Amino acid sequence: MVPGEAAAAGRQKSCGPDASLLGFSDALDKTNFRGTQVAGLSALAPARGDRALALVDNIGATPARIYDVDLARKAVRGVTFLTRPDGTAYTGTDFDGEGLVLERSGRTVLASSEREPSIRRFRLTDGREIASLPVPARFRVTPAGQAAVNQTFEALAATPDHRVLYAGLEGPLAGDGDGHRIIRYEKDRPVAQHAYRTDPALGLVELVAFGDDQLLAVERGFTAGVGNTVRIYRVSATGAPDVTGVESLTTLTDPRAWLGKQLLVDLVNCPPAGATAKQPQPNPLLDNIEGAALGDWLPGGRRVLHLISDDNGSATQITRLYTLAVTIRPEATLRGRAILSATAYQPGPVSGAQLDPAPVNGITAPFPGQPIPGFSAVIPDGRQLLAMPDNGFGAKNNSADFLLRAYPIAPDYRTHKVTVRGFISFRDPDRKVPFPIVNAGTKDRLLTGADFDIESLARDYRGDLWLGEEFGPYLVRTDRTGKVLQAPIPLPDGGKSPQSPDLASGETPTVPGSRGFEAMAVSRDGKTLYPILEGARTDDADQRRRIVYEFDVRANRYTGRTWTFRVDDPSLVVGDAAVLDGGRLLLIERDNAMGPQSVVKRLVVTDLDQADANRVLPRRTAVDLMRIADPSGVSTPARPNEYGVGPLFSFPLQSVESVLPLAGDKVLVANDNNFPGNDGRIPGRADDTELIVIDVPGLRLPG
Repeated sequence: MVPGEAAAAGRQKSCGPDASLLGFSDALDKTNFRGTQVAGLSALAPARGDRALALVDNIGATPARIYDVDLARKAVRGVTFLTRPDGTAYTGTDFDGEGLVLERSGRTVLASSEREPSIRRFRLTDGREIASLPVPARFRVTPAGQAAVNQTFEALAATPDHRVLYAGLEGPLAGDGDGHRIIRYEKDRPVAQHAYRTDPALGLVELVAFGDDQLLAVERGFTAGVGNTVRIYRVSATGAPDVTGVESLTTLTDPRAWLGKQLLVDLVNCPPAGATAKQPQPNPLLDNIEGAALGDWLPGGRRVLHLISDDNGSATQITRLYTLAVTIRPEATLRGRAILSATAYQPGPVSGAQLDPAPVNGITAPFPGQPIPGFSAVIPDGRQLLAMPDNGFGAKNNSADFLLRAYPIAPDYRTHKVTVRGFISFRDPDRKVPFPIVNAGTKDRLLTGADFDIESLARDYRGDLWLGEEFGPYLVRTDRTGKVLQAPIPLPDGGKSPQSPDLASGETPTVPGSRGFEAMAVSRDGKTLYPILEGARTDDADQRRRIVYEFDVRANRYTGRTWTFRVDDPSLVVGDAAVLDGGRLLLIERDNAMGPQSVVKRLVVTDLDQADANRVLPRRTAVDLMRIADPSGVSTPARPNEYGVGPLFSFPLQSVESVLPLAGDKVLVANDNNFPGNDGRIPGRADDTELIVIDVPGLRLPG
């Protein structure tokens, strides 16, 4: 092994859930080939076998050129000099090569230059230019257009069938704020533009297309005295609108107008693997990475990803080749959708008498019976589902006439309708609840939304039901008919909410209101519960922390073991959780917005058995619920003014609170509609309860 080279020798070194470092090499750094300096390698295009083509950018007045690189041997095996149609040479003074695509024939390439910018076609046999692609006028570098110098076509990629070419701007056009434009070409003509947003202070330096409307994007930045940031994202253009006619991307307020992206790997998290840096770097492995190319398939469904850094001909930078193994999971697809009307009132007394009588989303209280205000939990129930609403209308003081129930339901995904097959009433006839309840003087002692705020539901190995609730917060055990079997079980560490019946006069609550057991998973054998706090405790210095508790059903007590799940932002909450297998959990992480204001509605995979030394859990986003492909038209035809349907389906409902893994890689997700207050789907109309089935390829794979 030569200096500056490391190989994993078959051992993958994790950079995160979906990426591992296989090795790196500095063998090309500060080398020469046929009288040329091997430097400024800004793009990488896969060729046959272990070969790739590497494009040189504007290294001084040296000839514009493409190197033929042997990736296995980490050596240059050939060079092609690029010329104009008349045979005169391009040099670094008039050609700033940044993007490269080897065309299907293997005899021609497309190369982008940042200087004008341009996309030109060259023959590989002699390097002569034979054509150029049209570039929209506004993409010209200022003052001819709106592009900034050295911020144009850094990224170039063709789909595997070569029907589509993507050309991405490294930086924004004037007036586009922090938005980047990517041009879509078909048959050598620009047919659309898409809007893409990089992370703050990062540029778009490379695209790799691996399927129809599916890409990898390399984002890179540099901070003097700190070093480089390099992140690679999985990007979806499914359902992406054409923004060609949009004068300024700053006017795009709908998140669906932007390309979707999910982090594949942040290279700062890779092991250094013995790498050294010539200038400060947050990880010595990092340098100015600008080129990327997908390679062979690996066992387990992973794919080789090659990266290359551009040393800019500088003594303080390195030409480095990287080899990673990455898991690129196909996008989630909508397979079924069933809707229960918001006004599907069920038998029972009139409810909502404590609500303001003013109309809300066209509905006026009180209500003629018991509404189903969405579902906060859905669990299997033989050949049907058992779905549970919460406390009704959101507070103790307005929900005394709402009866706590669970409903056996049967969604029909062909008709898109939900059949309600009766209900289970939660009740306390044996007086196990030690504090006053609304219906204390009745025989059945039916529980109401003023007694408990039930949010999560599980069935144990005996068939008993366990309710996770938020007023205590408590765990409440009932039999399969809904009868309370024992006194509610409080938090083991004494945590209480402001609504807790156990809160002593003058005592400070440590669990915020409505931040109790929104989520609860149960082990596959039904012997262990994992209740999870929806939000952070008030006495926790880490407001991103959500505590996962462990409860032993057979011993009827908490085990004392806890884990930390960290949400991306303190404002986000955990909406539900379910066991996938073993110690792996699937959680809902969401914001509190709805409709076009929704940003974070996602399913996250974690693993209790993979916690770090501080018992902090790993995380991987499995599904962005705002970006689900609907190629079969499950969500259409759209209702008038319906938001979030079509080829790109979204679940923009405020309280996404139920997740249930189904067979294979399918998952059911449902919402609590906060009846009648939410209108995230159709403005001015109370949200219905929606149950969707999503196919999530690779959901049950490790990681």
